Amino acid sequence: MPSNEPANSASMMSDGSVSGGSDNLTSENSDESTSQGSDELVAAVGTHGGEPETGFNPITGWGYSREPLVQSTLLKKDSNGSLITDLATNYSVSDDGLTWTVKIRDDVKFHDGVPLTAKDVAFTFNTAANSSGVDLSVLKNAVALDNYTVEFKLDDPQATFIHKLVALGIVPEHAYNETYGEHPIGSGPYRFVEWDKGQQAIFEANPDYYGQKPYFKKITLLFMQSDTAFAAAKSGQVDLAEIPSSYANQKVDGMKMVSLSSIDARGITFPMQPDTGKKTENGYSIGNNVTSDPAIRKALNIGIDRQALIDGALNGQGEEEFTGVDKLPWGNKEAIFEDGKVDEAKKILADGGWKDADGDGILEKNGLKAEFTLLYPSSAQERQALAVALGEEAKKLGINIKVEGKSWDEIDTLAHSTPVVFGFGTLDPTDLYLKYYSKSYDPSNYNNIIMYNNSVVDDYLRTAITSTDQDTANKNWQLAAWDGTTGFSEKGDATWLWIATIDYLYIMDEDIDIGTPKIQPHGANIFGNILEWKRTGN
Repeated sequence: MPSNEPANSASMMSDGSVSGGSDNLTSENSDESTSQGSDELVAAVGTHGGEPETGFNPITGWGYSREPLVQSTLLKKDSNGSLITDLATNYSVSDDGLTWTVKIRDDVKFHDGVPLTAKDVAFTFNTAANSSGVDLSVLKNAVALDNYTVEFKLDDPQATFIHKLVALGIVPEHAYNETYGEHPIGSGPYRFVEWDKGQQAIFEANPDYYGQKPYFKKITLLFMQSDTAFAAAKSGQVDLAEIPSSYANQKVDGMKMVSLSSIDARGITFPMQPDTGKKTENGYSIGNNVTSDPAIRKALNIGIDRQALIDGALNGQGEEEFTGVDKLPWGNKEAIFEDGKVDEAKKILADGGWKDADGDGILEKNGLKAEFTLLYPSSAQERQALAVALGEEAKKLGINIKVEGKSWDEIDTLAHSTPVVFGFGTLDPTDLYLKYYSKSYDPSNYNNIIMYNNSVVDDYLRTAITSTDQDTANKNWQLAAWDGTTGFSEKGDATWLWIATIDYLYIMDEDIDIGTPKIQPHGANIFGNILEWKRTGN
């Protein structure tokens, strides 16, 4: 969910710890794994949503933008990010962009044997629109025109609505209630069997699945911290484990390391408003007198060495990121710049009035020190490592960054005035609108948390999100970053300090073939192509 990162960060391992270990390890019981060589899979992977607080319920966020396993979606995306059908057979959009009509398959049954119809689709979307788990604010209503045709009415045209058809799993109207997430029924490739809270969840292959039948007949998800998961892999208790980037060079007999690149970007927010004593509706302080200065923001953007941060803090498991969407169709290559330019960064600061008047190595301007606190979620050691390493880079410029770990509840109260290490990455460009459109600010979530306001950028974003033509939309998303004069990127207002897209690292049985993984979003989607998975050692 792009508007509320903790819903994705609830994953126990989505950021990976950075604790160390020896470089060469052998499996203690690698030949005793109960599932090795079988059609059962035991996995400890927090990056597939972790243990969901509200259960396996798409209405409250389960499986959003990743494979929900239990439920089906109307559309999917293949490994190249192209749209493919799932429940839907085709769709059409009215000329004014306000009406979307979707035809669905007539041969799909829920796991309890009840046929899935357009009424279930309409029910799912209408229920989700009235919940806080999924952003469907543009949806006026969904109506079943007949058993296999559903019509969506929008309040405004929105080309990005197509991504909602990919992201939201369909639930059965007849079996949906307040405890649905604990005993979910869907129509997906796997049916829910058991959830031992705090320990594991078990899924078995759906024998009546309408699509390709999965090789693995049973999946057991273990809910473990990353170090524990690695130990379980080492002892042969699991077939697959997500592990910290610091373990990238370690070896375990009978297992292989798999590193998946992603579009999951790590960036630092820059509160754009000065601190004038204003507070949010919730009473939280707004503004930061240091980060509201464009010289600070621009100097940090061009002065730091992103590759050095990746090599150090991420153990090489990542790629440089400059705009937050560099790899995506709506990314603007013209907004990408050269970094590590310390001398140029120092000149920007000097020209902006920042001088080290007292010789302590920290610049000042009108009595204000060039220093600020940088927050990271205390459960995310990878972000801690990035924050600490960034602080060392900033010292070269005369900027002092004080790093502090906080709970998400604490970050909520501070994020309007204090920079935060965030993670974002989705195949839905709506995320750009939520980050940078001035009126998207909402004190109840992280939409436009920096309180950015640029009327030119607003116009580009509105044109992009309301366009019915994808090429026009992408062009305007790109212009919002940089149009040659202004934009949200470093070349314009330098609203964020984007650092890297992270790689997701897994250790798995050497006989497991995971096919061609799908593009990995924020929080990853390791099971996105589970229907391709198989064992090759039999």
